[in-house]
Amino acid sequence: MPKNRGLMTKMKALLARKRLGELLVMNGVLTPKELRYALHTQKTDGRNLGRILLSQNLVTRRDLYNTLGQQFSLRCLAWTLGIFLTFSSFGIKPARAGSIKDIPGQMSVVSEAFTKVSSYPALFGSDERRSSDLKAFTKWTSMFDRYEVAMKQPLNKRTIDAWKRSLSEFKDLPMDTMVERVNTFVNQTDYIVDSRNWGKSDYWSTPVEFFQRGGDCEDFAIAKYASLRALGFPENRMRVAIVHDIQKDIPHAVLIVYTDTGAKILDNQNPKAEDARYVDNYRPIFSINRDAWWLHTAPQNTVVASR
Repeated sequence: MPKNRGLMTKMKALLARKRLGELLVMNGVLTPKELRYALHTQKTDGRNLGRILLSQNLVTRRDLYNTLGQQFSLRCLAWTLGIFLTFSSFGIKPARAGSIKDIPGQMSVVSEAFTKVSSYPALFGSDERRSSDLKAFTKWTSMFDRYEVAMKQPLNKRTIDAWKRSLSEFKDLPMDTMVERVNTFVNQTDYIVDSRNWGKSDYWSTPVEFFQRGGDCEDFAIAKYASLRALGFPENRMRVAIVHDIQKDIPHAVLIVYTDTGAKILDNQNPKAEDARYVDNYRPIFSINRDAWWLHTAPQNTVVASR
């Protein structure tokens, strides 16, 4: 079976299991017998399933919240798959690895400065599956088309030149220091929600638009990605990640950078680039760069907690 077809099959299987109880059983947190007992109890007293499971000590609060986060992620994936099917019905040309122009690399202020990585650590402890089929991610791919146009427009020259001058100050720094400086530099731009900035609920700005008008979380992540690409970071060291903020119960976007000392999280909500191993308030939904995208799911070797 082709890898991409296998990934879509896995997505569909996961999307068929969006109910809380089914996810708890699938993750090994709850047994089928315990789930039947809890559902029977729910029918008799009408309480929320999660409250029943906690009151009966059938699951821990952490396991419950983690699974609720996974449930939220799957709903987001269902939305993404629905968008994919909608656009496919209109015959939009598929975007695959290698078909998106490397605009950030073309504005490079240095030559390719860093080597590629050969493997990835587990992002927030998740399992991940890779696909080079990017056709569902039209906001990402269309951003590159608009980015190419913006880089050629004379009216944007002042913005682009100022951006390049700032990046040139970082070009001889060590890798981790460069990542920190780019995070700080981009985070100085104003945060403005898309509805106010563009009159739309969700718009993925080009870096040129972002430095001219500000932006929201994914715009910060894209600007950091483009900045590091121009500073010689190869494509496979970076991904824009769409995550579920467990504490705020909202979707969010960050940039993942795979440095020689591990994965770093570049976040507009944090002035410092954080080691991904110590960030536990995000659950990844998917991550993407110009070459591919990755579906993130709960690890399949989950250990059942003792009761």
